[in-house]
Order: sequence, then structure tokens, then C-alpha cells
Amino acid sequence: MPDTPFAPVILGNEPGSFPHSVLAERHPAIIRQVREAFPYGPGQHTALDELLKSCTQGTVEPLPGDAPDRDRWHGWGLTEYTGRSWYDVPWLWSESYFYRRLLDAVGWFGPGAWQGIDPFRPFKRAELDAPETDEELAALDGLRDLPEEERARALLHGSLWGNRADLGFRLSAAGAEAREPAPALVADDSETLWSLLPPGGTGTLVLVADNAGRELVPDLLLVAHLLAEGRAARAVLHVKPYPYYVSDATTADVVDALHRLRAAPGQAAEYARVLWSALADGRLTVRAHPFSCAPLPYAAMPDDLRAEFAAATLTIVKGDLNYRRLVGDRLWPPTTPFRETTASFPGPVAALRTLKSDVITGLTAATEAALVAAEGQDWRTSGTHALIQVDPSGEVQRQ
Repeated sequence: MPDTPFAPVILGNEPGSFPHSVLAERHPAIIRQVREAFPYGPGQHTALDELLKSCTQGTVEPLPGDAPDRDRWHGWGLTEYTGRSWYDVPWLWSESYFYRRLLDAVGWFGPGAWQGIDPFRPFKRAELDAPETDEELAALDGLRDLPEEERARALLHGSLWGNRADLGFRLSAAGAEAREPAPALVADDSETLWSLLPPGGTGTLVLVADNAGRELVPDLLLVAHLLAEGRAARAVLHVKPYPYYVSDATTADVVDALHRLRAAPGQAAEYARVLWSALADGRLTVRAHPFSCAPLPYAAMPDDLRAEFAAATLTIVKGDLNYRRLVGDRLWPPTTPFRETTASFPGPVAALRTLKSDVITGLTAATEAALVAAEGQDWRTSGTHALIQVDPSGEVQRQ
């Protein structure tokens, strides 16, 4: 994204700011949770202790010489940021690199017995198996007899508000899920979204997933409905190639969620059959592109991913992190038009997001004023507000 003086890149070096609290408080909490979740050995404990010291008091260190993705990370800025404080580099980059180093510390990349063991799996499984998930799946039966448009709307909002299940967010916002959601969205382009996915559609939907567990389930339900009702002929689900941001979805999490749906009674199991069949015959594809874990905005995406998004009828990006990558992790004036910040995206794109970081675009002046009057600046990060924003044009159509 080009240099924008009026919208500076967000750093974590301002004490009292939300990004600073993530680096200084959330990341140490995550290290402690991971350390206690598995019976790791002395080597992993030492590596986790070193990461804790580095990310709170030290500087960015290089990857090991034999790291399989070392060259990729150098292309993503590691050469430039090595030796600098974690707080003084772009916050998006700092957060992403923290999770990459955490995987090193626990032996994810191997070789060894812990290779490929997701350090966040116990948290993901606990959420997926929680009684609240049963309640949410049982509620699907109440949608069965509604008109298709009402079912579609309910599932869209289920996918949107499912983002409140983000595990990493709950570490620094205890009790956020228990609060009443805001009665209205801060931005709602849902009618434009549905115009791009009409009944009888023959195009391809791309959904870039965010979190596993109780967020991924409603994402899958939305995809199942769109395929079953003919609003999309094909769907592509993008997940992370390795564990990331505590609860971000990987292929293994998709499998877990599908088994959870298959084991449920009623309409949930019917949706599971739709998804299972669609995966088997190719109408639904799961993708795990390396750029999904890049510490960069989508404006810097590689050509193969750009071509895939350009060919889609609509790409839906879920969650706060994907929103930051979509519009650029900057302190935009909230009234900056959403379509200006997504101008480099190659095809029609929609954002479904609950607000859990400072980045925001596309608000009216009246909406911003009302939020500030009611909550100061807490509305940006509380997770109690949400948005559905759509840019229907895409880069090619603008030219």
C-alpha cells in the first residue's frame, strides 16, 4: 500500500495503546498458556522462556539457518527488521512474526516428535466441544421452515457474529462474549453482498476464514447454504497453512469442524452432508496458501493468489486480522471510504468483521460521532460492534 501520511502504519510503541497491550500482555499470556497446555520438554521450555524475554524486552531475531521458510520471511521484511525492538516495527508484522517464532519454540517445524503438533489445539477443541456449540447447532432446526432469504440472512449474521469466539481476543477482553451485541451494525452492505450471490448463481465464492472452533462452524454453514441453494456453484475456503494467531483455522480445524457437524442431530448434520459431498466432487476446495500467514497487506499478494481472487464472483474475508490486511493496518480516519482502501484488491470483496482493533474505514460521520459519544474510543476494540462492507467492483473494473 502506498505511503499515506494521513493514515500512519500502526506500531506497538505507544504505552497504553491497544497494540502495545497485545505485545506486552497478550503475547506473554499466550506463551504461558501454550507452555501449560502440553507436556513439553526442557528444550521447549527454554525456547519459550527465551521468546518471552525477546518479545517483551529484546529485539527481533533472525530465523534459524535451516528454517524451511527463511527466504520467504526475508522477502517479507525480516532482513529490515532484525535487531529492532518488537514495538518499533509495524504491529501487523510484529504479531505475525511472534506466532512464527512460537512455532519454532515448540518444535512445530521439526525434526522431532513434536513436529506438526498444533500448540493451540487444546483451546480450539475445548471451544468446539463446548455446550454452547450444541446450542448453536440446535438453533439451526428453527431456520428450516423459513424462506430462503431469511435463512441466508440468519446464516450470514451467524458467520459475522461468530467472530466474537476469537480465542486470542478473549485473552485480553474477558467476558466480551457475554455482553449483548450491538443492536445495529456500524456499516451494513449486505444487500450489495446478496446482489453478487443471487439464487441460480453460477460463479465461485471464495471465503477467507479467520478462526477455528465456534467461528469456523458458522462459516461452514454459510458456505453449505450458498452451495445447497444455488447462490454459488463452487466455493473455495482459504485457511492457514500452519497454526497462527492462537485460533486461526487450519485444514485440521476444518476436518474437526466437519466431524462436529456430522455428529450433531438435525439440520447441522444435513449441512455436514452438503459440505462432505461438495468436497468429494470438487465443488468445495480447501486452500492453504503461504501468503495467508504473511505479515503483509493483501495489496502485496503474489500473482497466483491475485489471479484466484480476480476470478471469483465474490471473496468474503472474515475477521479482524483479514480486515487489517485488506484495508492496510493503518490509523485511517474512520470516514475514509472503504472502497478507497480496497482499490488494489483484484475482484469484488466483502468484509465480515467484529471490531477488535483500531483499524476502521467506511463509517459515516454521524455513526462515528455516535460511537465516540457513547463509548469514547473503546468501540474500536471491544468486539461489541460489527460491520458488513462490500466493494463490488474490483481492480480490473476500475481501470
